Amino acid sequence: MTDLATAGVAETARLISAGDVSARGVVEAALARIEERDRELNAFSRVLVDEAIAEAEARDAALTAGETPGPLHGVPLAIKEEIDVAGTVTTFGGDGNATPATADAEIVRRLRAAGAVIVGKTTMPEFGAYPFTESASRGVTRNPWDPARTPGGSSGGTAAAVSAGMVPAGMGGDGGGSIRIPSASCGLFGLKPQRGRVTTAPHPHLWWALGTAGPLTRTVRDSAVIYDVVRGNVEGDLYRAAGDASFVDAVDQAPGRLRIGWSTTPVTLGVRPDLAHVHAVEDTARLLTGLGHDVRQVDPHYPDPTAAFVPQFFAGIRSEAELVEHYDRLERRTRETCRLGSWVTPKVVEWALGQTEKVSIKANRVFQDVDVLLTPAIAHRPPPVGRLDGVGTVRAALRAMPSIAYAAIWNVAGNPAASVPCGLAPDGLPLAVQLVGRTDDEVTLFSLSAQIEAARPWPLLAPGAPPMSTR
Repeated sequence: MTDLATAGVAETARLISAGDVSARGVVEAALARIEERDRELNAFSRVLVDEAIAEAEARDAALTAGETPGPLHGVPLAIKEEIDVAGTVTTFGGDGNATPATADAEIVRRLRAAGAVIVGKTTMPEFGAYPFTESASRGVTRNPWDPARTPGGSSGGTAAAVSAGMVPAGMGGDGGGSIRIPSASCGLFGLKPQRGRVTTAPHPHLWWALGTAGPLTRTVRDSAVIYDVVRGNVEGDLYRAAGDASFVDAVDQAPGRLRIGWSTTPVTLGVRPDLAHVHAVEDTARLLTGLGHDVRQVDPHYPDPTAAFVPQFFAGIRSEAELVEHYDRLERRTRETCRLGSWVTPKVVEWALGQTEKVSIKANRVFQDVDVLLTPAIAHRPPPVGRLDGVGTVRAALRAMPSIAYAAIWNVAGNPAASVPCGLAPDGLPLAVQLVGRTDDEVTLFSLSAQIEAARPWPLLAPGAPPMSTR
């Protein structure tokens, strides 16, 4: 009997590749955990039982035939609803589409080529518009640490599935914090990569300059393993990042002595961070000082990202809504958002992209004096579920402000940024801080995050997670 409770992505792949466990056994155990836990949490919108078992059997057959296993051989993964998986409907969290995708998105193709087994699609708010995973068609997704609380969003289904131990990892997306916010809420490691690091194919972009895809994992290494698989571009991508250093290698390398600036000042005016998050930043600053880094409090002098962010937010949702088969089936709030965003013409988008460059230049001035910026990941504690009940676009946006107060500016600026767990708050829910890196410098974030993880290990599973054992 092999206990996979804390094995994660890299270790699970190693065990399967070594023949200690079978891919089918691992996948069937994951499906059993989904069956047991998802009734309470609602992390999955569709579970691919037959398809996943068949894919796992193919992985076992390939290993028996002597094929060299990939870095994700036999690992069961979940995929956020907005990402195409062949044979499933790309719902964007709603009912606007009805026809299954005919091909995998490029990142899903790369995951499969590395040996991963896709076990299902995970819930999200419609078009990922808000940091709460709630929708009229899919219902409410709950936080495994406290089912009365939200897991965050918009990659909340993926976060709940990983944190609850249903799967070792899953794919999400981040257009304003949607990897980092649910990671912070559910005790996971979630890094938003540099803009253009990961292809958005078959689409040329995700909300223009704002969005990117990436994994939510329980460990830093698991995130690096998946990123080394999915990173890179194809013809037609609107953005491309620089640098090709391995993120897995970065995890194994000491970061050296870094200049780290910390600040708890929110980007968003009128938002006050919870004291638990302020203390988490201060505690992490002391930890980093003890690890030998040059740590100091700084004033980032954040520029206002509103003029760049808001037009791309509206344009992103409207462009995705225009692609669905049944616009009339979209949520009332989504249709309202599309109406409110009618002023965002192509010329306005072009202007907003120009503002994006200006924000990026101003935001990056902090890195003239520091190598990494340390801030809270979110401003509030994970709120009770039902944040979107009965509210329209404007009120929902106001309720989202504390979630994105530290995150969204780095979507505008394009820099890599990671939510790093740092234990539990007095309320029993996870705590996290955000590390922001220089342009194209995920390597430093991975190296530093791994150092923090080693110095201050965090809980790998939420309470009540079922055993992850298989024969």
